[in-house]
Amino acid sequence: QELVRQGEALKRTEQMVDKMDQDLKTSQRHINSIKSVWGGLVNYFKAKPPESKPEQNGAPEYYANSRLKEAMMSSKEQESKYQESHPNLRKLESDNDFNKADLVSSVQSDAYPKNQQLRAYHQKIDTNLDEMSSGLSRLKSLALGLQTEIEEQDDMLDRLTKKVETLDVNIKNTDRKVRQL
Repeated sequence: QELVRQGEALKRTEQMVDKMDQDLKTSQRHINSIKSVWGGLVNYFKAKPPESKPEQNGAPEYYANSRLKEAMMSSKEQESKYQESHPNLRKLESDNDFNKADLVSSVQSDAYPKNQQLRAYHQKIDTNLDEMSSGLSRLKSLALGLQTEIEEQDDMLDRLTKKVETLDVNIKNTDRKVRQL
């Protein structure tokens, strides 16, 4: 969730830099008009730069990648199941942390030993391994989603860095021109 929030902040920052670049181009047109009559005529016949669309409610839309969304949704779905089955979070039952009779009656398989107590332990181990497997699957899904989101945000940061560097050069040039007036 924090990564999605950071992605939203990056998107807003990128839009603000784009707006600043647009404003800088407009100021450059005004400087050309002030500088000379010819600059004013050129600006008059030049097409005006397209206006950027106003944002809705000041909040730009940011969508986390689908892989991360799916991982977060499946993780939330599994969370309650996980908490019910987690050994430290579930209620301890009477003898030896589980009811042997329930385990024995739930699965009658030849894969387990004939000894009832040993069979119950094997089934308990299998149940715990299944829980570990689902937990690891959930973690893998989240990790892959996070990786994809981080890669997308890294690309966004690279793009933003280039835009800011260009904007900085343009601001310095515009400042120099204003000082010359």
